[in-house]
Amino acid sequence: MTEDKKPSGPDLTQGVLPADFKDGKLLGHVGDEDVLLVQLGAEVVAIEPSCSHYHGPLAEGLVVDDTIRCPWHHACFSLRTGEAVRAPALNAIAVWEVERKQDRIVVQHKREAPKPSAAHRSAPMPEKFVIVGGGAAGFAAAEMLRREGFAGAITMLSDDGAIPVDRPNLSKDYLAGNAPEDWLPLRGEDYYRDAGIDLRLNTSVSAIDPKARRVRLGNGGELPFDKLLLATGAGPVKLQIPGAGQPHVHTLRSVADSRAIIKAAGSARRALVIGASFIGLEVAASLRARKLEVHVVAPEERPMQRVLGAEMGDFVRALHEENGVKFHLNDTVEKLDGLRATLKSGGAIEADLVVVGIGVKPRLVLAEAAGLATDRGVTVNEYLETSAPGIFAAGDIARWPDPHSGQNIRVEHWVVAERQGQTAARNMLGRRERFDAVPFFWSQHYDVPINYVGHAESFDDIAVDGSVKGKDCLLKYRKGGRVLAVASIYRDLDNLKAELEMERSKS
Repeated sequence: MTEDKKPSGPDLTQGVLPADFKDGKLLGHVGDEDVLLVQLGAEVVAIEPSCSHYHGPLAEGLVVDDTIRCPWHHACFSLRTGEAVRAPALNAIAVWEVERKQDRIVVQHKREAPKPSAAHRSAPMPEKFVIVGGGAAGFAAAEMLRREGFAGAITMLSDDGAIPVDRPNLSKDYLAGNAPEDWLPLRGEDYYRDAGIDLRLNTSVSAIDPKARRVRLGNGGELPFDKLLLATGAGPVKLQIPGAGQPHVHTLRSVADSRAIIKAAGSARRALVIGASFIGLEVAASLRARKLEVHVVAPEERPMQRVLGAEMGDFVRALHEENGVKFHLNDTVEKLDGLRATLKSGGAIEADLVVVGIGVKPRLVLAEAAGLATDRGVTVNEYLETSAPGIFAAGDIARWPDPHSGQNIRVEHWVVAERQGQTAARNMLGRRERFDAVPFFWSQHYDVPINYVGHAESFDDIAVDGSVKGKDCLLKYRKGGRVLAVASIYRDLDNLKAELEMERSKS
């Protein structure tokens, strides 16, 4: 703990009484380490109180059976083992021994952390698993395969030059200058060596042969596989106007993209963001943090209205305007002539940095060429298996049967991709585990987080509890009287409860 932070609550080495608990939890300390006690019926468990993802306060989270869910980004941990059982957290949290001394509950010793599985160091299994893609889904799958004890060969092919990173940071804290680059990697380079994962960067795949069970590489080489995960993700939609190919015009998807924008922002005075998407507006907020003048041009009447509705759209616009962003809505950029952007309305903006955020498209070329069934994405069943047995798909490219909405859906969000990668990994091992997680994403705008669970491609009405303007609200998106999605601002526990309610309603 830092010197200026005092331990929380009572000294657990001296013991506490059951009556000291509030809502089944009690935050205390052992020495200078904070410890969270949680009641599970007659049992009491003790865990590290901070989520291993972004250090969210688990004391404010939701206990579900023998797990606890983080209020910030909905990671989930086993209360008995500390294991991160649901993304976006990947690392376990510490667990402490709990003793009963007469009527008091005492904590003194931290349980020894379980040693990482050494399965990959034993005699290798004959199976060869190949993962095509180095993003959230691909990494989560590789990590889960090793966590589950798979001892065969894992080859991970990525056309990116960077090891798998925490992509949400690229448009948020890292781009804003609030997070150093060494926070980005999901695991360090030594992890792949120690885990026996053959990570090949800057490696393109030219074809997949489902019958011959081979992957053809861009350099002409071939790789055999027994099971394959296709996790090629999505690529930014390119701006199709004159001048879009100029060097000061950027998209944001990779570490290299974020670095390039940061470098350009160092000498830029005015930035133009084309598109009022989540990524576009997060970029706008990050560039304002770097003191650039920022203009946003978008064809919509309100930013993010299609997903969040009119009232939330107006709030997001007002929030950005309070922070100095200038909007040009109901408008588009028709051409970029040098630094001059000409608008359809007849206006013009001089900008020495342009960032395009007009959406992404799933990268389907490999799947289509391999003859896999596609429908605006790679079609998978409830086990995330494609039309070719032994070939799975996860992440931005996967369109799966969502048991909550009753529709086949495709979602372009980080947490969904990681969770699908984890489920696909277990199914590559023959588990036959249905993917039925409720989609979740979060977006950060200055100091305001927006959490969203569910999936509503359209809705009839929105029920608002609380005040959107007051930054204290829960919005329910309904169609045919049924709640399909929930968005919230600073209603983290309510958001978790909404997620749980959706999970249980599906059964």
